[in-house]
Amino acid sequence: MEKFKIGIIREGKVPADFRVPLTPEQCQKIQAEYPQVEIIVQPSPIRSFSDNQYTDKGILVQEDLSACDLIMGVKEVPVSALIPNKRFMFFSHTIKKQSYNKKLLQEILAKKIQLIDYEVLKNKVGKRLIGFGRYAGIVGCYNGFRAFGLKNNLFTLKKATECHDRKELEEELKKVVLPANTKVVATGFGRVGFGAREILHLLPIMEVAPNEFLAKEFNQAVFTHLEVGDYYARKDGKEFDKKEFYTNPSDYTSILPTFIDQSDMYIACHFWSNKSPNLLTKEDLEKENLRLKVVADISCDIAGPIASTLRPSTIADPIYGYNPKTGVETDFQQDGVITVMAVDNLPCELPKDASEDFGNDFIQFILPTFFNGDPDNIIGRGSETTLDGELTEGFAYLQEYVND
Repeated sequence: MEKFKIGIIREGKVPADFRVPLTPEQCQKIQAEYPQVEIIVQPSPIRSFSDNQYTDKGILVQEDLSACDLIMGVKEVPVSALIPNKRFMFFSHTIKKQSYNKKLLQEILAKKIQLIDYEVLKNKVGKRLIGFGRYAGIVGCYNGFRAFGLKNNLFTLKKATECHDRKELEEELKKVVLPANTKVVATGFGRVGFGAREILHLLPIMEVAPNEFLAKEFNQAVFTHLEVGDYYARKDGKEFDKKEFYTNPSDYTSILPTFIDQSDMYIACHFWSNKSPNLLTKEDLEKENLRLKVVADISCDIAGPIASTLRPSTIADPIYGYNPKTGVETDFQQDGVITVMAVDNLPCELPKDASEDFGNDFIQFILPTFFNGDPDNIIGRGSETTLDGELTEGFAYLQEYVND
């Protein structure tokens, strides 16, 4: 039987990313369950799983991936590492015409590479099948409460990146003490939002309905988790229509400030389109006696829906301050300043756990498509380019972008 060879390329993007698409145990599992598959791992001095951990599981580690049928990475593959006439699978960050990756897509086309982008691998009803969103929510929510403790001098948690794994991170959460009537609001119910809920459920905080959150005071810490219809409303006062909102978002306005006025902390996990109304404007945050102290912006849309998110923060320096009176960055511990956590690569803080979660989704939803005829055309619809050096039909809109 001719082998289907999968290569795992070492991550070459700067700053370094320690995640992997498949852990050593997952590689071993795949080779056991799919005898026709052989996995080859390129050596790397930085990934969260060492070369020896792969070889200990019987996985071949070598520099040359040229014999592979599919080459997998996590972040963008450097142009110099692209191998012509191959299938590559990674997050390309090109589907929104990102200017910084135009050269990458041009080279992929020139080298006649089939680019399969994790971001657009979806089932037949359009639901994403794979991603790191869950761990973005987990780490981002943790970071938010870490920021809350520092802002209010209540408790001190390790940085998530200083935790060996999720188990240690959860142990750190036992240090969290929240004053009575601490009120937290969260937006977004996708992978990110449900990841954040995993952390919230480990904390001494009770969930309440949105209407209760607005109407009552509490003798314990509480949070409410808002659906899109809870924080957007029609401008004409008619009933919210979710389908119509996504079609004509300009007919709607944000009512999130109603909740923010009663919140000590905001955890943003929503998906936002630049066609949608902004959620929190500079004017919303300028109010006298603003209660809001911390914004954990996991969604991290810069110069977008949340005025206090001035820039992405970093794993090394995850917190900055936003002065709502001036609209500029300042020391987060000053009085009247909103503390902002806006790290844009959160899953990198727990690379082993995030990689395992990602690999499990790949094994369940993506790997079988290479051997069962892909009846739902998951790979076809998730491919931006073809082995003939052309954009696929679904990504023809990128032609002008690559021609510039």
